[in-house]
Amino acid sequence: ADLYHPYGYSNMRYVASLISGVGIFCVGTGLSVYHGISGIIDPHPIEDLFWGYCVLGGSLLSEGATLFVAVMSVQKGARQSNMSLRDYVFRGQDPSVNVVLLEDAAAVIGVTAAAACMGVSSLMNSPIPDAIGSLLVGGILGTVASFIIYTNVAALVGRSIPQYQLDKINAELEADVMIRAIHDVKGIDMGNYLVRYKAELDFDGRELTRAYLDKQDLNALLEEVKSFDNIDQLEEFMLKHGETIVDMMGGEIDRIEMKLRKNHPEIRHCDLEIL
Repeated sequence: ADLYHPYGYSNMRYVASLISGVGIFCVGTGLSVYHGISGIIDPHPIEDLFWGYCVLGGSLLSEGATLFVAVMSVQKGARQSNMSLRDYVFRGQDPSVNVVLLEDAAAVIGVTAAAACMGVSSLMNSPIPDAIGSLLVGGILGTVASFIIYTNVAALVGRSIPQYQLDKINAELEADVMIRAIHDVKGIDMGNYLVRYKAELDFDGRELTRAYLDKQDLNALLEEVKSFDNIDQLEEFMLKHGETIVDMMGGEIDRIEMKLRKNHPEIRHCDLEIL
């Protein structure tokens, strides 16, 4: 965090992933579809595909290796977040790893489809299957790129944390003796496993006053009230204790925020407002 970005730069990962998705869609999908349409409209005779198979084989090995590493990283992140692998990927919890996972998965599937279509072209001595393979690769890349764009746009706009996580935080907040009810609750996923939590609190004034009185000598307060001779003395008494009770309310809010952060370390910013 700095002066111009008080909530830090955690969303930069979503920006970078969004740019990656747009790049895949424009370049990868565009070129593949263009090559496929060109091959169908203006087919060329099939040439020797030996080096093409070598390139695809090398690509399959390298992309398969990075895909394996990405799968391991995603599984580890899902376990740490207590989420299923599917939810972890579909919510884009770790965009940098998810982009690698999806790109490599698309690459492995695309290489397999391209190799299969090239094999059919060699057997049939026709360029059409190879052109269809390009269209298939373009469709795969377009689907993956669209998903990457969708999940990262949703994260940048500001999406809610999972409902079960929000309910858990709300239940702990409502269980506090000083809180009568909570309203207008928002739990926003800030990325990088960080949460911004906001709620409006209906404070229980009787409990707050009782907690204040427990720290006072009630007999001394009674004698002080009995000694009043005029309204001015009563007003001064009320102002003094009223201000102290309000200060005590601020201390209670700080206590509640600290408790929430301790029990839920993912809460980076906690905004509690009094109704």
